[in-house]
Amino acid sequence: MKKSAGNTHLRRHRFDAAMAAASVYAGVDEVGRGCLAGPVVAAAVIPPTDVRDWTLVDDSKRLTERTRNEIADIIMRTAVGVGIGYADVREIDELNILRASQLAMGRALASLSSQPEIVLVDGNYPAHTHLACLPIIAGDARSLAIAAASIVAKVNRDTYMKKIHEAFPEYGFDTHVGYGTKAHLEALAMYGPTVHHRMSFAPVRETQTRQVRLVLNG
Repeated sequence: MKKSAGNTHLRRHRFDAAMAAASVYAGVDEVGRGCLAGPVVAAAVIPPTDVRDWTLVDDSKRLTERTRNEIADIIMRTAVGVGIGYADVREIDELNILRASQLAMGRALASLSSQPEIVLVDGNYPAHTHLACLPIIAGDARSLAIAAASIVAKVNRDTYMKKIHEAFPEYGFDTHVGYGTKAHLEALAMYGPTVHHRMSFAPVRETQTRQVRLVLNG
């Protein structure tokens, strides 16, 4: 009997194969932990039983923007459930980035139309949820559901940052989407932080400190 490409792809992700055989499960991942600006965004995805359309799903960092957008559309159409969760800059600064990321993942799970029995979480720590979680290091490379979540989260966050760019074009949010690139750091030094910057992050905090010194010494 010929084996389908979808089934072969699923078997490459042993966590998904084990979960699918035992229970309804979801994968969850976040994007934006290392950024200097913008929210951390998480997605939770309950994959379909038939994953033949998911053979291109991979870790979002390994995909081009165009491919991510195309695959995100497939995921949104075919997944049993997709949830999105945000933790904003204020929450990141107040809670710290790890706790804010867990909060965003919990919100993504809470927004699913149906609740999974177990959640595969990318990384070392569980999501902020009452659901049973299985943290998986490098989960976006080892689980189809987590990889799908990473794609959806990345596409949603990039879209959000491009909207911020419309209000603050001088920072280049449409290209670096908040990461600490040379161009971003130069814009910070020239214009100072915006309301979308994470003041608890050292490069942003140090920029503000330098500006205060300039004012006091001026």
